[in-house]
Amino acid sequence: MLLDSNIIIYSFHPEFQELLQVFISSHECCCSIISCVETLGYHRLSEDEKYYLQRFFDTITVLPVTQVIISTAIAVRQQKKMSLGDALIAATALEHRQTLATRNAKDFDWVEGLKIVDPLA
Repeated sequence: MLLDSNIIIYSFHPEFQELLQVFISSHECCCSIISCVETLGYHRLSEDEKYYLQRFFDTITVLPVTQVIISTAIAVRQQKKMSLGDALIAATALEHRQTLATRNAKDFDWVEGLKIVDPLA
């Protein structure tokens, strides 16, 4: 299961504790290095949030961006407008044959071959 950045962010909010304790804990999860940049790169991150995120990324597999992933992301973006981060995350999920866990399923539901789940639905 490849976690989108928004699922990682929701996982440390108290109102979504079940997301971490049930969904993430019961799946073999990974994420794209892009999610590290998107979450840890937020300019208003508190020290507690930064600490949580760093520990979180230490506990799951963080997948690098490869040339194949870049090529797939380019092909995806050529089909329809999509942010660079989303295209790279979708391409990572496709390349590693992972289901993408995201709160924004509508941003990805048109990508051919991409399996999506919204764990908060």
